[in-house]
Amino acid sequence: MTVGSHRVASGDEADRYWMGLAIELAKKGRGFVEPNPMVGCIAVANGHAIAQGFHQRYGGHHAEVEALAGLGPADLREATVYVTLEPCSHFGKTPPCAPFVLERRPKRVVVAMPDPFPAVSGRGIALLREAGIEVDVGVHRSEAEQLNAPYLKLLHFKRPWVTAKWAMSLDGAIATKSGDSKWISSDRSRERVHQTRAKMDAMITGIGTVLADNPMLTARPKQYNGPVRNPIRVVLDRNLRIPLECQLVASANEHPTIVVTLQRSSSRKIETLRSTGVDVLVLEEGETRSTLEFALDHLGTHRCTHAMLECGPALMGHAMDRNCVDEIECFVAPIVLGGNSIRPVGGSGIEKLCDAQHWVLSSSTPFGDDILLTYRLANS
Repeated sequence: MTVGSHRVASGDEADRYWMGLAIELAKKGRGFVEPNPMVGCIAVANGHAIAQGFHQRYGGHHAEVEALAGLGPADLREATVYVTLEPCSHFGKTPPCAPFVLERRPKRVVVAMPDPFPAVSGRGIALLREAGIEVDVGVHRSEAEQLNAPYLKLLHFKRPWVTAKWAMSLDGAIATKSGDSKWISSDRSRERVHQTRAKMDAMITGIGTVLADNPMLTARPKQYNGPVRNPIRVVLDRNLRIPLECQLVASANEHPTIVVTLQRSSSRKIETLRSTGVDVLVLEEGETRSTLEFALDHLGTHRCTHAMLECGPALMGHAMDRNCVDEIECFVAPIVLGGNSIRPVGGSGIEKLCDAQHWVLSSSTPFGDDILLTYRLANS
């Protein structure tokens, strides 16, 4: 994609500027490219952007092809190509990008971060350098790694990145003492949740939430750029209490649904659920993993990159106790519930403050009078 822009001076400041724009471009692929990483690419000549592109969908052209397909060596002779992730050097869904860039002979390539994927892992950078192209690595590396943290977690730990979501009052309650929780957050906040669901590979909840709310766990945004993709729905149900008439079971043929249960559960009900289209996973006796950990391992095996946890305090606390949460999205509403209202996180908890997990604020975004606080686990 050829573009025009104002001129930016050369040097380290220019490298940071252009790579920052490439990272913003890459973000446009969120929810469409998984399990691939998000990647942005900008070609710059004489202080002007002459082309840009990003990886738009899984199986589609990579960012380098989107940006440079209309250009040749004459266009890029004095150009610098900024790309947020090392150009790949292997055949996958598409041909490798490093040879594609090499054919166009840019003067210089700036890479935010190497790709640790075993089939790449430095080979793309080496190929360009061996051909005499100047390659610099590490500009905005931290930002690039944060952008693709779900991809990196799946690659290294074989599990999806888990975002825990809840809405709470100013005094930290998710429901009144009677359990009333509809609705703590505003319409605008709930619209944002549906937009986020459309970018998830999986939604995870517990049987308590299913019995209390009979949710659909689908993405139903009113305003969304692009086709709406619904996540896999996962219910953790140790004793297989899920009602056959609930919305999740009734819509299982339309939206992929997994129920995770224990081996002792009724075999007849398991077969009945499977006949409706529900994928029932059975955790065998003697397993040390919990149903949540078993579900995350299963999702990782199927290359699910990003899962959202929407559940009650018991499961949320268990997830925290087992260190299964990487990120928190917390909507804070301008109300106070007081009394014995219900808190978002149960579980075992900790005895000493020094043992508390430390979270780092990623963003703070107002939605009307609500505010969305996004935190990531430190060093995640």
